[in-house]
Amino acid sequence: MKRRHLLVTLLAALPLSLIAKPVTWKFDMRTNKGFKVNSGEARFGKHYKMKGVTLNILGIKISGSDTDNDLAVFEQTGLTPKGGPPLHIHPFQDEWFYVVEGEYLFQVGDDKFEMKAGDTIFLPRKVQHAFIQLSEKGKMIVSYLPAGKMEAFFKVTDQWTSPPSKEEVVKVFKDHDMLVVGAPLKPD
Repeated sequence: MKRRHLLVTLLAALPLSLIAKPVTWKFDMRTNKGFKVNSGEARFGKHYKMKGVTLNILGIKISGSDTDNDLAVFEQTGLTPKGGPPLHIHPFQDEWFYVVEGEYLFQVGDDKFEMKAGDTIFLPRKVQHAFIQLSEKGKMIVSYLPAGKMEAFFKVTDQWTSPPSKEEVVKVFKDHDMLVVGAPLKPD
């Protein structure tokens, strides 16, 4: 009788197991030790140059590998006066910038914001945005929440040896979960 009860119970549970969400074991890939990244240095000693999109240099300060992909923080040195990325959307990431040096113009949705040293701007996911560097030099801290594929994106742009076509830029953005929806901003 006990055996029959066990079989009936198992058979009754079978339909539930077919529709239930599978259990996925997630091992925390966060660093468990604090660290310091000195001014002008990058987390792993490598700076990425965005050849083709801009000529800006990005240094990882906090890597997605430090935070289980919850956050990535970069220091961006602006070497592209009157330049910036195309109007684009991050469907899965929020972004924020803190201007350390220089002046920028940001577009977020239909709104435009002039930015100077000390200013912070938030760019929500799923909202089109772009920026243009207005000053000769600039520097910003940029964060992505979650980190997404941004480190991989900067690695790809660093490997370009000649300016990419518009089609190549669109493809690389798409491969890294960004959608190009317009041209770069122009100075007013």
